[in-house]
Amino acid sequence: MHRVGIAGSASNSVRPRKEKRFTYVLNDTDDTKHCAGVNCLAVLKPSKPDNSSYLFTGSRDGTLKRWALTDEDATCSATFESHVDWVNDAVLVGGNTLVSCSSDTTVKTWDSFSNGTCTRTFRQHTDYVTSLAAAEKNSNIVASGGLGGEVFIWDLEAALAPLTKSSEAADEDRPGGTNGSGSLLPVTSLRTISSNNNITLQTNAPQGYVPIAAKGHKESVYALAMNDTGTLLVSGGTEKAVRVWDSRSGSKMMKLRGHTDNIRALLLDSTGRFCLSGSSDSMIRLWDLGQQRCVHSYAVHTDSVWALASTPTFSHVYSGGRDLSLYLTDLSTRESILLCTKEHPIQQLAMHDDGIWVATTDSSVHRWPAEAQNPQKVFHRGGSFLAGNLSFSRARASLEGSTPVPVYKEPIFSIKGIPGIVQFEIMNNRRHVLTKDNAGCVKLWEITRGVVIQDYGQVSFEKKKEELFEMVSIPAWFTIDSRLGNLSVHLDTPQCFSAEMYSVDLNITEKAEDDKVNLARETLKGLLAPWLSKKKHKFGPQSLANGEVPPVRDRDRDVSSRSITLSKVEVDGNSENDSSVYPPFDFSTVSPPSIITEGSQNGPWRKKITEMDSTEDEKDLPWWVLDCVLHNRLPPREHTKCSFYLQPYEGSTAQTVTQGKLSAPRILRIHKVVNYVVEKLVLDKPMESLAIDGAFATGDGSFRSGMIKPWQKLKPSIEILCNNQASLDT
Repeated sequence: MHRVGIAGSASNSVRPRKEKRFTYVLNDTDDTKHCAGVNCLAVLKPSKPDNSSYLFTGSRDGTLKRWALTDEDATCSATFESHVDWVNDAVLVGGNTLVSCSSDTTVKTWDSFSNGTCTRTFRQHTDYVTSLAAAEKNSNIVASGGLGGEVFIWDLEAALAPLTKSSEAADEDRPGGTNGSGSLLPVTSLRTISSNNNITLQTNAPQGYVPIAAKGHKESVYALAMNDTGTLLVSGGTEKAVRVWDSRSGSKMMKLRGHTDNIRALLLDSTGRFCLSGSSDSMIRLWDLGQQRCVHSYAVHTDSVWALASTPTFSHVYSGGRDLSLYLTDLSTRESILLCTKEHPIQQLAMHDDGIWVATTDSSVHRWPAEAQNPQKVFHRGGSFLAGNLSFSRARASLEGSTPVPVYKEPIFSIKGIPGIVQFEIMNNRRHVLTKDNAGCVKLWEITRGVVIQDYGQVSFEKKKEELFEMVSIPAWFTIDSRLGNLSVHLDTPQCFSAEMYSVDLNITEKAEDDKVNLARETLKGLLAPWLSKKKHKFGPQSLANGEVPPVRDRDRDVSSRSITLSKVEVDGNSENDSSVYPPFDFSTVSPPSIITEGSQNGPWRKKITEMDSTEDEKDLPWWVLDCVLHNRLPPREHTKCSFYLQPYEGSTAQTVTQGKLSAPRILRIHKVVNYVVEKLVLDKPMESLAIDGAFATGDGSFRSGMIKPWQKLKPSIEILCNNQASLDT
């Protein structure tokens, strides 16, 4: 798992406050498919409104997808995009609500039949949220657990209650808790679940909904399970013990020891009497909670067990994990059989009629035969073995060459994903990035447009990197990672505004050749062009052209005033009142990038640029981004100069041009140096009077604007070398 790459703000007055980060994620042309490993599955069986079956998948690419299922096909009917890091687990509650959790420390609820609407975000956890559990017959109860050792039990009816007018004002200044997509925190009284599963009101609750906390874990939680009625909860993690809780109060009931490594998967039967656990010690254990002991151990796997699923009667268990294998085990006879083997570790399983969906660290999902209604039919095929009760027994059998043969060679059908990016290199021009995906394909991206400009196929990444090397130096104005399977481009102020290029080098014919173009500013303009267009349509183009912004509520005035105060910054004179998006910065609306950022409130969020609705303001976007795009203001930058010497090449008969050090602005075209050298050699004039192509040298050897001389039409031949490599030959 990866840490969230969103920059926060520090409240410590001693240290300078770090501004919010702005990130955009470049999407592949086919964004109906996952581009990273699938961590979780949830099946919605036929029901209203359309009597269809659906599969929900959550991925390490940060999105969830809804697939409409037929007997032989699956079609992506919606993408749920709001998490800013890996989606780790998802459960369906009551058919209409999808609940997900993520490494971004949030739990989110969604309208499962919408086009991807996030209805609420809960920020109660302090670390990655790794697992969820729901009650089959109680659509009101969900539990969440994470790496912070926290386990919370949520009453969804109370947590999703709408705001009341009386509570809105009181809650405006609250910093945490829960919030929806751009909405305020819901204020309800705290409720607990009584023994008859009804909701009881507590009048002494604090403002805002607070879930029940099951306190006791001292280490990370990796797995949760709940019985059908939602009265019993089990949890496991790095403590190597199964903890049992009364989910109505969050009180401890028992702690079961037996595993020798992390617990990674849990199942409860419908009554809450029996519990199955899978562990990194490669063992599956069956616990009788009434007797508070382990009644059976199953040595089936040769490595960590990460996923469990059972038949409806809890008589057989399907298991998968790090050994790439899917097994079916009879819990009473201990007979086990290998159903299939995969190329990737198995992350999660989901039963669907007589088949089983298998999610792995790959971006594809497969459905295999399972015979869930009559699992004994599988054993009749032969090839089964008796599961031992010691973890090394299964490993020893494997080493002795008695590895079982899988029953099935191919899945019933597959939902294909696309390869994720596993390697990248930022090119010297700071606009192109070379990538390699896990299928071995090498591509060249232009990040200022968000598109692939060359697909080289399966070639050597290192050789292609050498071929594309350019003798050019541009300041590092962005950083990149591929943790979501795609390229995530991070912009941090003021560093991102350090890179400039001449318009002629960007082939921008609409501007003068010597106009300097700030790469970050033009990239932000291109990214937010759809949003700005909607904003102009809503508030009028003239108000935005004059640098005006719509009025904000009183509670946001401190943000606006801070923006204006901190904006004692330089205005990009070359781009004043220039809202045009130039071709090198024109992002596609067919496969638009997604934005990951946060403003002064509501926490980090993610959304496609085409889905922004123009209402986003300082609460949602970093003030410096708005300052740049709406007001054409850039943060103060150091007007640094680079110093260098001009010397004849060793062995050359050329005379020395100058004895001293020369200096130039931070952006300098090599043509200017060539013209300076030619003028010195041809005219042999004092340095004070020399004019060069668009620049001339003063007494201190610095370059500044001037006129082109008639002698330059002679075009004498000269070669400039930097670090013994030719920079220009003219």
